[in-house]
Amino acid sequence: MPESLATPEPIQRLIEAFHRLPGIGPKSAQRLAYHLVRTSPQEAESLARAIVEARERIHYCSRCVNLTERDPCAVCADPRRDQSTICVVEQPLDVLAIERSGIYRGVYHVLHGILNPMEGIGPEHLHIDALVARVAGGDVREVIMATNPSLEGEATVMYIQRVLAPHGVRVTRLARGLPSGADLEYADTMTLARALEGRQEL
Repeated sequence: MPESLATPEPIQRLIEAFHRLPGIGPKSAQRLAYHLVRTSPQEAESLARAIVEARERIHYCSRCVNLTERDPCAVCADPRRDQSTICVVEQPLDVLAIERSGIYRGVYHVLHGILNPMEGIGPEHLHIDALVARVAGGDVREVIMATNPSLEGEATVMYIQRVLAPHGVRVTRLARGLPSGADLEYADTMTLARALEGRQEL
């Protein structure tokens, strides 16, 4: 019997929904779907409410474009943070990784991606204009580029360095303590701390 015929349609739709999530393969999607239908109605409803609530209440911070429930976000609104230093990252998860290092006291700017012409992602698809506007305000002294050390990450660094050049701001990047091809969210605390301390002038 074909697998599609053995799987009830609601479960098949649930499997397909899980499979569309990043990092979830077909087998994992099946396990999640069958686990969910075996849970209590209360647990399933709690998960559904959490998803809907997160989608409705979470939005972009008007300053750094990170995901937040309040605007500005907790980091941007913290008077103890150095507003003159901006760390530019690809994704919200990268903010969490750098925060775990415990050494960075500036603020952030989240691009929500990197330049990737092969996938049709250009500057207009990222939040680069918002970064330029923040720097143009005149209160920013340093921009730390903390994109992942990939070809696309390097291209993004070079592009941002070029568009920020007329504003005379210092642009640095994380030191090479991060291994090539690694993602920030998986870096250990010590590696991130050393990379931040050893950032270099561009």
